[in-house]
Amino acid sequence: MDIILVPGLWLDASSWEDVVAALESAGHTTHPLTLPGVGASASDSSDIGIQDWVDAVVTEIDAAGGPVVLVGHSGGGNVVWAAAEARADSVRRVVFVDTVPPPGGNGISEFEIVDGVVPFPGWDSFDAPDVEDLAPGVREKWAARARSVPARVPTDPLVLEGTHRHRVPVTLLMGGMDDAEFRAAVSEWGPFGEEFEAIDHSEVVRLGTGHWPQFSQPDRLASAILEAVSR
Repeated sequence: MDIILVPGLWLDASSWEDVVAALESAGHTTHPLTLPGVGASASDSSDIGIQDWVDAVVTEIDAAGGPVVLVGHSGGGNVVWAAAEARADSVRRVVFVDTVPPPGGNGISEFEIVDGVVPFPGWDSFDAPDVEDLAPGVREKWAARARSVPARVPTDPLVLEGTHRHRVPVTLLMGGMDDAEFRAAVSEWGPFGEEFEAIDHSEVVRLGTGHWPQFSQPDRLASAILEAVSR
């Protein structure tokens, strides 16, 4: 199976490096992506928005020439969900890593723009449960490797036209919530709950990690992805 790995904000293809080996050892072909404008200056990225990221994933799906599994971490979940809408017939499953399928019209989140781009805001800007399993050395390593993202990307509203994505099976690999807990919570999240309810086949798996399991527990994440792919 071709597995397309889409990172969240501030991360590039290398963020999957500790997961890729296990997936390939199991016989899969991985496609970790660096999305357009990541690490670029404002002059080189000011015209890049979330749709450009979606288009990059769609291009990768088309290049694979067969069925794929899409894996999206954090804000990358928005990207893979729109790509699934565009290429539902080619997507075997969408795996969300500590994020949820977004309804149309929503952005990822809002962060400070500095010199025309959005730099990594630092680990202290996140809630404690998201980062408490990241060892000091891990934080230092990935903070140094974090790259800015184009200013428009985090807040651009996601365009989701149609309902083809809803027939694609979905696995949510959540840091702290199991299936029952998540379903109870998402039912209170308005349009997010409606979007999740519209999915024909969904499952939620609790990882027991923070928000960056590819750094804190890559083996656990890889195993969970493999289990989802085997469905």
